[in-house]
Order: sequence, then C-alpha cells, then structure tokens
Amino acid sequence: MRYYGSAMRTPHVQGAFRQEVVIDLAQAHAVADSLSDAEAAMAEPLSVALHAVRRAGPLLGKRVLVNGCGPIGALIVAAARRAGAAHIVATDVSALPLESARRVGADEAFNVLETPNALDPFGRNKGSFDVLFEASGNASALRAALDVIKPRGVIVQVGLGGDASVPMNVIVAKEFDLRGAFRFHEEFAVAVELLNKGLVDVKPLISEVFSYRDSVLAFEKAGDRSKAMKVLIDFA
Repeated sequence: MRYYGSAMRTPHVQGAFRQEVVIDLAQAHAVADSLSDAEAAMAEPLSVALHAVRRAGPLLGKRVLVNGCGPIGALIVAAARRAGAAHIVATDVSALPLESARRVGADEAFNVLETPNALDPFGRNKGSFDVLFEASGNASALRAALDVIKPRGVIVQVGLGGDASVPMNVIVAKEFDLRGAFRFHEEFAVAVELLNKGLVDVKPLISEVFSYRDSVLAFEKAGDRSKAMKVLIDFA
C-alpha cells in the first residue's frame, strides 16, 4: 500500500490534494453509485479503525472501551460494533465527539473532563472491559483505563502522543496483552466494500464539505473539535 502524503519515505511522498492523480491499478477500488464522494473519502480513516479492530482479535460478545472519539476513535466504535462487540463505552473530553460516537454505535459515552470518575464503576472486581482501544494518545487516559480492564485483557494502542511511561507492574500483574496498531493495508479494500454495501454508516461523522477554494476555512474548522469531526475538501 502506497500512502500519499507520507513523510516516512525518502524522498517524501506528496499528498493527493489535487483534481487528478495517477495511482497504481492495484490501489484502485470501485465505489458504488449509491455512495457519495464524501462517504467514499471516509474509506481511509475507516481502514485505520478496521486494522485496529483486527489487531484486537475476535470481539464477538466482548465488552469494549474506546478512549478518544475523534474520527478514528468514532470509527473504531463503528467497526467494533460491526465485529460483534456486546457493549461499547466511549470516552472523550468534548461533547461533539461523544455524541458522534453514540450515533455510530456506542452504548455509553462519558465526558471524562466533566466527570473524571465516570469509569470508576467499571473498575469493580478487577475490571469490566475485555478490550481497550486507546485512540486519544494521552498517557493519563491510558493509565486510568488500566484500572477498568479485566485481567488478561487486550489493549490496542492507536493514538500517537509521543513517548509515554507505562505502569509496567500493572501490565504484568494483570497480564495485559499490549498491541500497537498503525495505519492499514488490505483493510482498505474491506472498508470500501463495507461502505459500498451500506454496512457501516459514516455520514454522522462528516461535519462539512468545503470547496477547495475555501481550504483555509476547512482546516480552521477541522482544527476545532467542538465544531467538527471529519471535514472534507471537494475539488469539483
């Protein structure tokens, strides 16, 4: 999979903010006529979520906690629901991401800035959740979540926030399985298929579509988590 807009390669790969771009045939996937361009554009972040869910292993009947409900976290909620999670709890520090998480499948959503102790009831009997998806990239959020994960639970670290110390004694004592999830590969084809078949609804996460002429406004809105989830740019 070749990523456009990647600084990890040398030379760097420029992004795809253009009306036309030449790609390898292997990276082209047909989009259903019933799918809007805006929905189709969500295949990329959905792929990240699908990869994270895949890293967690089977979720059928599992209790899941998702920390951080930006576009990726909210799509993890949707993907976990699609994978058969029995109960999904989402946390964030802003109202809009939490409401969006509810709309795509979260059973409960808590603002941990307003109610820091919201997860305390889930810490009884050594923890309630089988799987944690840490999508905030916040070290404090990860540490707090360890108290509500069951022994031998799976932790999938998705969010990036720089190097962070972890309480290794807790991870060892509760025998957690800590897994990283970075980007995606074959999940992109799966994401397009799920969207084409209407099996995952991403419309609740699309805040607004701007013309490329208003790109600066688009980036400004995208930078305000109180007003926007996913902002897209139209090159038509």
